[in-house]
This record gives sequence, structure tokens and C-alpha cells, in this order.
Amino acid sequence: MLKIACAQPEITAGRPDLNTEKILKLIDEAAANGADILFLPECAVPGYLIGDLWEQTAFIEDCEACGQDIINATADNDLCVVFGNIALDKTKVNEDGRVRKYNAAFVAHHGKALGNGKLPYNFTVKHSLPNYREFDDSRYFYSLAQLAAELGTTPDALTAPVEINIKGQTVKLGIMLCEDGWTDNYHFNVPQALARAGADILCNISCSPFTLNKDAKRHRLFGAQAEEAKLPLIYCNNTGIQNNGKNIFTYDGCSCVYNSDGTLSAEAKAYAETVLYFDFDCQTKKINTAPAIAEPADRTAAIYKAVRYGTQKFLQQLGITKMVVGLSGGIDSAVTAALYADILGPQNVLLVNMPGRYNADLTKDMALKTAQALKTNYMVVPITESVENTFNQLTQTLVTAYNSGTQFNLSISPYVMENIQARDRGARILAGVAAVFGGAFSCNSNKSEITVGYATFYGDICGAVAPIGDLWKHDVYALGRYLNDKIFATPVIPEEIFTMRPSAELSPEQTVGNGGDPLVYPYHDKLFALFVESWHKTSPADILRWYSKGTLAEHLGCQQQLIDETFKDAAAFIADLERWWKLFCGLAVAKRIQAPPIVSISRRAYGYDHREAQLTPYFSREYYKLKNELLKK
Repeated sequence: MLKIACAQPEITAGRPDLNTEKILKLIDEAAANGADILFLPECAVPGYLIGDLWEQTAFIEDCEACGQDIINATADNDLCVVFGNIALDKTKVNEDGRVRKYNAAFVAHHGKALGNGKLPYNFTVKHSLPNYREFDDSRYFYSLAQLAAELGTTPDALTAPVEINIKGQTVKLGIMLCEDGWTDNYHFNVPQALARAGADILCNISCSPFTLNKDAKRHRLFGAQAEEAKLPLIYCNNTGIQNNGKNIFTYDGCSCVYNSDGTLSAEAKAYAETVLYFDFDCQTKKINTAPAIAEPADRTAAIYKAVRYGTQKFLQQLGITKMVVGLSGGIDSAVTAALYADILGPQNVLLVNMPGRYNADLTKDMALKTAQALKTNYMVVPITESVENTFNQLTQTLVTAYNSGTQFNLSISPYVMENIQARDRGARILAGVAAVFGGAFSCNSNKSEITVGYATFYGDICGAVAPIGDLWKHDVYALGRYLNDKIFATPVIPEEIFTMRPSAELSPEQTVGNGGDPLVYPYHDKLFALFVESWHKTSPADILRWYSKGTLAEHLGCQQQLIDETFKDAAAFIADLERWWKLFCGLAVAKRIQAPPIVSISRRAYGYDHREAQLTPYFSREYYKLKNELLKK
């Protein structure tokens, strides 16, 4: 019987020194607890999302040296340590002309790194390099498939378990790295190959970011692999956050062990630096562990944990201890304010209400009540006078046209006046208050607004971070309820905020009592989700085809009544679809490119998770055909 430890440390991307220090402490802890094998995550030394730092020689050399420190740490004990790191072959180069790098797993025992006897290296090479969503692995790493082709053989011939001998017992570890276990669309099935090669236990070391509902899919997939191979399977994942500049990804850990029948035997707590311990019988290939299955979290609870954890860790990483939030009296800013008060403490949060001429007494009152309930700092900075001053300066200052020798005055449309108000709040007041308060200011935009650019350049779409930028409007409302009921256990967000009509309050036609936002959120949330989160990129033609066939409600996941009540006829439906599609593909792209980093929780968040270029909106031939047919009816 061997005792196995599966650790999920918080990995700091780009800091091999800090990560190695933590790993060495875990080695000591595991050895002290009588463990025989310690598993650590993929890229445990360098971190994973580090951009083109992968191309810096000094950094890579430090990662190598840190890896050797970990290997050396096994010299004076009988503990076997499995960890992820960068591996180099300095005799070869990748297609980019830089030294060849592998995303690799090392098995260290008695001061040596062990190979599988098939590869020309003393480490295991990752086969499946993801190149979708936020992943860009082939930009930096050489895969097992490429190596096999170079050697004139197959991945199957190079895949084998790593054999270790501990306490007079032999165990064959079937090592794979993260994506090697996500076998749905790869031609080579790593878990099956390892099982065929005689593995006693399958071991997936990962650096796998949290996504809503991803754990459930992982349980199905990895459980099926264990059942098919008739072998237990270990999944070892890290905690912490990593980012690619535009997306902040949380890593929930949730390391777990599956029985050989595919059932989940034990699961580590989400977002906790902890170690799972269990026993493995080398003869029967059975695991023995006290049942420890994490409680299933509902959607809103999962969102709260991810958003809070990601925001908190990102602020810590940037050294931000104080936050300023523009508090309008609406749901988005109220939820954002409550979130920061929960993370930083109310004494470190300054809420700023900035009423203009169109702000209702109701929203001003709601802002005050929210600040009072949260016990934060609060100030009111009216903008009417400053906005009027901007209007007068711009309209009364002569513009000289030197090409014609004439002069003229600028005129300002009502639409431009709306944006002037938003920029006065963001670029002038919030930025200035944050600097004086000694902190940063937040972006309160949600995913519905970001989708169609319902935000102002340098106004409400600016800030240090967008904590709710990957939440649809209905998720924001649900999070608000959760904060009231579960986190604060008191209505820090007043009930009126949940029931009043959302509005930017920037014009007479756009107030809480007249018009409100142009979005019908129960419908448009679902429509916009098709725009961005559909894996096969839903097009306007798809939407129009479903509408024509009467199946759109099924694809949206809503009642047909919602569509019927929102649109009086096909012409209204088409006009609405084209309006938002053109914005989604048009100016909204430029706004998204300049938006702050988003705490990302969905299967497709804006940023480098959803990659886009600034193009003109496109409607296919099928779309125009369907449009003409519907309008003729």
C-alpha cells in the first residue's frame, strides 16, 4: 500500500522562485505525513499564462534551475515527486527559430528525473496542445505528435508509464498533462494508450482554469476514462489566478480521485490550497480514501466564488488595497460596490454618486441607502455644472479652418451630450477621486452592455478591472440576491433596485420612469449569448432560420411568449436583430479592445478568450434570402 498526496498550491504565473519555494515546502510536508508519491500541477514552476515571457532565455533557464532544485530535494528521502515544468532540448529549435521547449511532466525520485523508456528524454511530453479560447500552446511548445513525426514513429510508440519502485513495490504511473485527458476531438487518445502500455494508475496533472459547468463535464469525461481503462485516475489542478492581459482566469483546484469504475472518490475544496491524501494498493490497483466530495454549488454560488476570488487575487497582485466605485443607484454598480466591500472591507471602499439633471430622486436615494447599508465611504459629486461648462466651451469656442480661412462653431447633438456626461463621471471624477483616495476605480459594465457597446469610451467602460464583465444582466441580478441573502445576510442592496427599470439616466427619453435602457434583458441576454458563447459561432442567418421555423425559443432557452411580446411582427424582429448585430460587430469591438481586464467565468469571455478583429458587419446570402421571404409575408 502506497500513500499518495495530491497538492493544489496557488501558483503565481511568471514567478518560478515563489512557486519553487512553495513546492519545496509541500515536499517536506508530504514526506512528514508519510506520503510516498506527491503530485503537483502542470506548469507548477513557471505558471502557464505568461505570454511571450516563454521566449525569454533568462526566465527559461531559471525555470530549469528551479526544476533541478525540486529534483534534488528528493535525494534524501523516498518520496517520488511528479511536477510540471518547462523542458528544453537545446540541440533543436522550434519553427520560430527559438530553442525547443516542451510542456513537460517530471517524475523525480532519489534525486533523479525518470523517463518512460520510450522518449529520448527524462520527462513526459504533452501530446495535445490546445489552440482555442485563451490557449495558444503551439506558439511556444513542441508536441509529442510533432516529436513522433520527427523521429519517424507514432505517439503511441512513445507513450508509456513511468515505473518507480518504492518500499519494495513497483508502480507504473500513467502521466498525462491537462489537455491530454480532454480526448473528445484528438486523434490520439492518451489515457487509452497509457492503459494499453500497462499503467497501474492514470495521473492527469493540470493547469485548468475555472469555467461555469466545467467541473461537471470533467467528472463525466475523466470518470469515463477511468471506467474504460479499469484504472483509478488522479486529477491534480492548481489554485490562484492567471491572466493574458485581457482575461483574468481563476483556478479552482478541485483536484480529485476517481475509482476504477469511474465514480468520484474524493475531491478537494475549491479555491483552497490543500492536499488530498489517499492510499493505493499496487496489487489490486484500488484506491482507499475517506469520502470527501465537494458540495455541488448552484450557478450563482459558483459565480460568486469565482468572481470574488478572481477580483481579490487580481487586486492583491496589483497591490490595490482601496477601490472607488461610481454608484448610480442601479443594480450593476450596487453589486460591484457590495463585492468590493466584501473583499476589501467597507472602510477601503469609496462610493461616488454623480447625479446629473436626468437622475431621479429614486436612484439618488438608492445610492445613499446602498452606501449606508454597506457602511462604506460615500460622497456626492454633481455633474450638471461641469457638463454645462463643457457644453459651453465646446460650442462657444471658435474653430479656425486654415484650409479655407473661415471660422465656425461646433454643435453638440443630444447623443453626444449623453457621452459627455459619462466621460465626465469616469475620466474626470472617478479617475481623480481614485488618485486622491489612494486606490483604483472599477468598471461596472456587464456582459450584455459590453456585447453591443452600450457604454462610453473613457466613461463607464474604463477602470482597473471589470469584475462583472462576464456576467449577463440576469446573472447580475441573481448575484445581487445572493449577496443580500448569503453573504451579508441583510438587504445591503435595496429591494427597489431589483424592481425598477434599468436606465443610464442620460437624457429625458432614458430615465427610470420613461424609456429606460433600450435592451429587453430577458430576451437580449439570451440573444447575445448566442452571438458570443455559441461554440460554432451563431450567425444572423441561423437566428433568422430558427425564427422562421418557430424554433428560436428552443435555441434561446426561453418561452415563445417572450419573443411574441417583444416583437409585433417579423419586420420588428429583423430590425432589432440587425441593430444589435451591427453594433456587436462594429463600434463595440473597439470598445471591448480598450476595456479593462475581465474576470472570466464563462465558456467565452471577451478579451483573448473571444478573439476578434475590427471588421464591418457581415450578413450571409442565406440571411438576405430569409429576410426577403419573411418581409414578403
